[in-house]
Formats: sequence, structure tokens, C-alpha cells
Amino acid sequence: MKRGFDLAVAAFAALLLVVPIALVALAVRLTSPGPVLYWSDRVGKGNTLFRMPKFRSMRVGTPAVATHLLADPGAYLTPIGSFLRKSSLDELPQLWSILKGDMSFVGPRPALFNQDDLIALRTQCGVHELTPGLTGWAQVNGRDELPIPEKVRLDAEYMQRESFGFDLRILWMTFVKVVRRDGVVH
Repeated sequence: MKRGFDLAVAAFAALLLVVPIALVALAVRLTSPGPVLYWSDRVGKGNTLFRMPKFRSMRVGTPAVATHLLADPGAYLTPIGSFLRKSSLDELPQLWSILKGDMSFVGPRPALFNQDDLIALRTQCGVHELTPGLTGWAQVNGRDELPIPEKVRLDAEYMQRESFGFDLRILWMTFVKVVRRDGVVH
């Protein structure tokens, strides 16, 4: 049921958002040199790697590390990068990953390939067996502000409580957080 929901909603959202997606792509292209999309190596279900697209919000040549590990993340942002991140518009291309089956709408956010501490803790708790999500229980409870052990605790709680109703609750909470721009560092 979850995969069917993901496919139906992602296809509908892609059609509904085709114009905004095109406008964001054009804005990225016009405001900074480099590709429109940034393909990030991420850890998926079973700790397998997949390539996840995002609209590029950082300058070409930015180190491939979690934003909080950069000395001055703001220095790497493109002219519209902060807006894309705060509005979560940079996440729109992940509809492709949902359609492809690498991601779901709800699940733990996919770790970067080099976030060894996060990957190890998730593996220890069994969370690595979940399909990563566009949003998740940890995202609606702190997002970028949470320390890694707390994110993993919330991911494990999601694994125990996973249901269609809980997913709908998380999607609603995500919508509210995005509208309010809560929990976004950059």
C-alpha cells in the first residue's frame, strides 16, 4: 500500500508541479554557473548507495559533507540557495527518487555516503532496513537542529510506529513546518 501511495502521489505531484519545477530550474540556471541539479550519493535501504537529485543550492566545488560540518555554510550558498533550502524547493527533484523506488515520501532522511556515524547508529538500530524518505519523524521533530543520536532515536521510533496513518500525520506536520520554515539552519 505504501509503494502504491508513493507512486500515485509522486506522479500527481510531478504533473501538478511541472511549472514550478521548471521555474526553479530556470532560476538556478540563471543565478549561478553549473548544473541545475546536484546528484548526491546517499545511503538507501539496506545501506545500498543511490544517487539523489536536488536543485543545486550550493556553489560548484562545495565539499560533499553535511552542511553543519562546513566552517561557514553561508559562504557556499548560491544567490538563491538560502531561499531554496528554507522553502524546501531544493527537494522537489526527489520526486524522481520516489518514482524510481529509491525513496518514499516518509522514512528516515537518506544519509550522505560519508556520514559514517549516522549510518553505523542506524544499522545498529535496524533503521537501515527502511526505505529513506523525503520527510520523516526526525524531520518534523527538529530537522537540522537535532544531534545524530536523537535523529536515530526518532528514526527507530518511526520504525516501531510505522503505519499509513502515522505517515499521513508526518506529511501533514511536514507541510506545516515547511510553510512556517521551522527547523532550517541554512
